[in-house]
Amino acid sequence: MRIAPIALLIVILGLAACSSGGFSESGDRLFAPTADPRGDAVDGLLVGHRLMDAREPELALQAYIRAAGVYGLTGEVLSAIGSANLALGRLNQAEDQLRRAVDSDTANPEVWNNLGVVLMERGKTSEAAQIFRKAYALDSGQSDAIRDNLRLALAKQDESFYADAEANELRLVRRGTGEYLIRNNR
Repeated sequence: MRIAPIALLIVILGLAACSSGGFSESGDRLFAPTADPRGDAVDGLLVGHRLMDAREPELALQAYIRAAGVYGLTGEVLSAIGSANLALGRLNQAEDQLRRAVDSDTANPEVWNNLGVVLMERGKTSEAAQIFRKAYALDSGQSDAIRDNLRLALAKQDESFYADAEANELRLVRRGTGEYLIRNNR
């Protein structure tokens, strides 16, 4: 009776040895690569920007949060987190983070533009028009996207209150890295 458990153990070990991996790592790389504890980590902002370009805002947000742990909540990190939240449709969070980002000294026109986009999406057209004016002035009129957003905000601001709601639906269009453009659905 004692032979049965030993025979079963021998059969199991024999079958395990017959698998493609056997008892050690196989040449077909089924196992995860080993980590180098002395290796350098890749910059979280760079990873996040690349993930945003690949249209993966959720993963980009996680990378930006890791970058915040390294750099702190600088204007650039807040802008990146706000842009990722904008892409995810989290407008309240995006607005808070982008407002904090534009309060920093390093705020660029794209950050102001993204804040304006959030405000347009939230129905704050008058404030969005002012933000787009600021972005346009900081950019010296060089960006077509900011100019188009300003035009749309001013036109939307001047429209009557009785306009057809479906004709005024807006959608976000991503242009470049972290820059958004507002378009009519018409």
